[in-house]
Amino acid sequence: MSEESVPVYKQENPSKIQRMFGDYYLEYASYVILERAVPHIDDGLKPVQRRILHSMERMDDGRFNKVANIVGDTMKYHPHGDASIGSALVTLGQKNLLIETQGNWGNILTGDAAAAPRYIEARLSAFAKEVVYSPKVTQWKLSYDGRNKEPVALPVKFPLLLAQGALGIAVGMNCLILPHNFNEIIDAAIHYLRGEEFELYPDFPTGGLLDVSGYNDGTGNSRLRCRARLDTTSKRLIRITEIPYGTTTESLIQSIESAIEKGKLKLAKIEDNTAAEADILLQLPAGADVEKTCKALYAFTDCQVSISPKAVVIHDRKPVFMGVSEILKANVDKTREVLRQELEVQLAELRETWMQVSLEKIFIENRIYKVLEQSNSWEQSLSQIAKKLVPFVKDFFREVTQEDIIRLTEIRIKKIAKYEIHEAEERIADLEKQMEQTRKNLAQLTRFTIRWFENLRKKYGEGRQRRTEISTFDAVTRAEAAVENEMLYIDEEGFAGYGVKKGSAIEKCSTMSDILTIDNQGVMMVRRIQDKFYVGKKLLDIRVLRPGQDWVFNMIYRDGKEGVSYAKRFRLGGFTRDKEYQLTQGTKGSRIFFFSVHASEDDSSAIKVNVFLKNQLKKLRRPVPFDFAKLRVKGRSVLGNIVTKNPVERIARMIPDPTAPTPSPDEEKPAPAEPIAPLPDTSVAPPPRPTSGSMDEDQMTLGI
Repeated sequence: MSEESVPVYKQENPSKIQRMFGDYYLEYASYVILERAVPHIDDGLKPVQRRILHSMERMDDGRFNKVANIVGDTMKYHPHGDASIGSALVTLGQKNLLIETQGNWGNILTGDAAAAPRYIEARLSAFAKEVVYSPKVTQWKLSYDGRNKEPVALPVKFPLLLAQGALGIAVGMNCLILPHNFNEIIDAAIHYLRGEEFELYPDFPTGGLLDVSGYNDGTGNSRLRCRARLDTTSKRLIRITEIPYGTTTESLIQSIESAIEKGKLKLAKIEDNTAAEADILLQLPAGADVEKTCKALYAFTDCQVSISPKAVVIHDRKPVFMGVSEILKANVDKTREVLRQELEVQLAELRETWMQVSLEKIFIENRIYKVLEQSNSWEQSLSQIAKKLVPFVKDFFREVTQEDIIRLTEIRIKKIAKYEIHEAEERIADLEKQMEQTRKNLAQLTRFTIRWFENLRKKYGEGRQRRTEISTFDAVTRAEAAVENEMLYIDEEGFAGYGVKKGSAIEKCSTMSDILTIDNQGVMMVRRIQDKFYVGKKLLDIRVLRPGQDWVFNMIYRDGKEGVSYAKRFRLGGFTRDKEYQLTQGTKGSRIFFFSVHASEDDSSAIKVNVFLKNQLKKLRRPVPFDFAKLRVKGRSVLGNIVTKNPVERIARMIPDPTAPTPSPDEEKPAPAEPIAPLPDTSVAPPPRPTSGSMDEDQMTLGI
């Protein structure tokens, strides 16, 4: 291996350019992860979203602002162009949580884009103002050019990341956090604060059905299946009223049209009436089955999609993989901490206000302001006021400073003249009451946080019911849903397939059907149907396999040229496509004397045969009856029960006499037997068969 092909970190003496390339690449990767693609655990926002919300708060005056103006103001903080800011702002507005919109903001159902930024307007929602901002507890940093300040992380008092979801592609990792229901997030937060167990599942604005059986807390090994909601009340019409997450009506219709072109689906007409709600009409052709068409829609179109969430967040300046429950706990803990900081700030402000009001009351009630008339200098006035205040401020929570005294001297004469003592006392009492309540809230912080979440639900939870229905549905395989619009043929040369037009018709099939063949050597094989493939000239059975069928096979064979004859009943069981399975023991010279296939176990148990032995005198030649009802149905590899150890000439199935009266249980006699022609000699080696396929791609198990 040349030095150039060895990674830089493994080379003993990498060149300066190689070292620079490695360092710059790591710096770039770190920048993309930390500053662009992955949301922060504290506020659930990416940097561009945080800067947009910061700019909107600075610009907020209660009225709508042009999006173009918001984008322009955000560029003072965001080191990228207006396109990325505008796209992020539209995405935030479409989530209908933090931003109130006005104008054409696009349609998440149809995929239509929003109007140009100069035509649409936005402002902060009441929820955003209450939950996202708290400047007095916000940590600030300089913007990229050093001219402005921006928040390191906004003090969000809600699990915003789980409510909005997040999608980001970074260097070497990607992030997909699905959105969750607003009220369910609050319920889960309250359960966590109370020390109770909780469950939290995604909820999509597009609705649909969601199978959460593979939802492993939204971690990297999670897998969800989301379906469109299909209305099948009409026999000739399927109406799509809700679409899966991540799709649009346009992409969904394109997938349906593609399936029609490939022959996977048959529809007469597609009509899209989507407006505020999804409404796609699928007209079925005459004779079409609604249930089969729905299965085909799930199997071959975007009416069913798989989603693999992966929760990645920035925590302590590092990307961390977390589950949804961990994110909720971290956000609720952050909410409680922000509330604690706000309560402490509130208590400090109440104390300060109480002290200023109390000093003002003492200053005016005790006429200490008279000192200003008697003093000869400013310094003497301040000194005498401080001395006169000493008897009244012994129980204050802090000492009286010179700034406090200067503030007293600045009280206007008009205010002193109209000063009402009882009003001051009422205000002081009210401040003391508020301080006591604030101290109580700090002492019972968890209970206060629970009340905070309950108040949020009461104020903003109305109209935010779950849209995606939690359900459990079986996977629809493509083979099961494929339309059976082909015919399986087999010709005299041993070729089969739906393209063998000169052969004998076997049964209906699709282009994805599995075909079972069993030859006269007892070799069984399952393979995917093709236009034309070789199966051999001497077949005991060929059929199309369908899920849910319960085929039972009856067989009598001789093990070797002179071995014992065995009988067995078995089911197909699991299989790997294009792999040969031996139904006999594989001994050379083995021969199959009798073989039959039945739709159920009861049908197979009704079979009775006559076994004719060799080397018997004609006068003494009598068949030995054998009843398959004596055997249990087992696996295909079982040896079987001994029928006879003597050489067998042939076996004939008993044919009941329809004219004979039904005997009573006490008088039941064997029905007369009608011999059938013996099977051809099976000592000739079978013709070559297709080679086996890849185990990874073709291995499957069919439960029948």
